[in-house]
Amino acid sequence: MIRAILTLRRKRVLVDIDTQRDFFLAEGSSCVRNHRRVLANVRRIMAWARLSNIRVISTARDFIGSNDSPMHARHDLACLRKLHYTVRNKNISFNADGSTDLPREIFKQYEQVILHKRSIDPFAEPRADRMLSELRVDEFLIIGALTEDAVKATVLGLLARRKRVTVLTDAIGGRDRNAAEIALRQMQAKGAKLIEVKNLIGTSSLRQVGACGCDRCLGKFQKTPTDTPHQTAAEG
Repeated sequence: MIRAILTLRRKRVLVDIDTQRDFFLAEGSSCVRNHRRVLANVRRIMAWARLSNIRVISTARDFIGSNDSPMHARHDLACLRKLHYTVRNKNISFNADGSTDLPREIFKQYEQVILHKRSIDPFAEPRADRMLSELRVDEFLIIGALTEDAVKATVLGLLARRKRVTVLTDAIGGRDRNAAEIALRQMQAKGAKLIEVKNLIGTSSLRQVGACGCDRCLGKFQKTPTDTPHQTAAEG
């Protein structure tokens, strides 16, 4: 069994799902809607987790697109790199190799565990399945992407294992609005708690995130009277 985190008064783990460049930066082929707002909240949560000594379990896809897409080497694809502020200094990374091996008392040695995966569902990877299933904590906090696939699969998998799950709805991103809304309803129906970041850590005046070079994230984009709702949504 994986030893529980013993250093926290209230034992929480932040589950950071696929916070990779392809999903969160404007030039990414699968960039989420409203990426500026989601990025700001992801950065806030990661900073809060550092200050609060909350350990992080991160997943990272080793492929682009759907489960049927061909696999590619991570080092050849900059788009699969994690956002720099989602990586803690004391981290350990595991390849998706079918093993279940994990160091003893892993969260006494490391602040973050990064689990690579070959499919949307982390529970399809033996090591990720073992960690998420056996780790004893009071609450799993969820951020990341995509709402309608990897986030939903992770949350429903945790709930099926009788875990307490809180989804930070403005720190997750999707591409398909309708599919994302349906996914959120499914997660809530199964027992997940849905809240916004401000309800967990309070409000902030933070606006720019400095990770994406698009005009919107640099504060240069100004909505004009001729912008239609569809055009504005597409730019976000």
